[in-house]
Amino acid sequence: MLLLTARDTVEERVRGLDSGADDYLVKPFALTELFARVRALLRRTATQKDAILCVSDLTLDPAMHIVERAKQPIELTARLFSVLEYLMRHPNQVLTREMIANHIWSYDFVGTLNAVEVCIRRLRNQIDDPFEVKLIETIRGVGYRLRTCDQR
Repeated sequence: MLLLTARDTVEERVRGLDSGADDYLVKPFALTELFARVRALLRRTATQKDAILCVSDLTLDPAMHIVERAKQPIELTARLFSVLEYLMRHPNQVLTREMIANHIWSYDFVGTLNAVEVCIRRLRNQIDDPFEVKLIETIRGVGYRLRTCDQR
């Protein structure tokens, strides 16, 4: 996520980056700098896509589109796979429904945030319900978190 803003104090930049932005660009800016930052973010994302993600006993291979929990294969639709990948790239971090919707459906998403709740429920059916330890946690009034087993 690249944050484009007119807010330029150090505190605001720190708050933006701590809130989940990968980069922060203050207006006014040169288009060439914006394009260079976008290219850098895309390079970073491309290399991250190759790595197998692991959270507790849950693994996700983005390149092969494979998900396993406790070495048991789990079949997911493309949308559920994207939601799970997003959660796994941010373990123990609370992600709001808006953040998930914007990541999965992009900023032009027209619909209700109930679609995110439906995806989370379907993920829980496959990722959590068959197992004793639950990984997907609801933070009431805020969003969702995929927590590692050592986070209680």
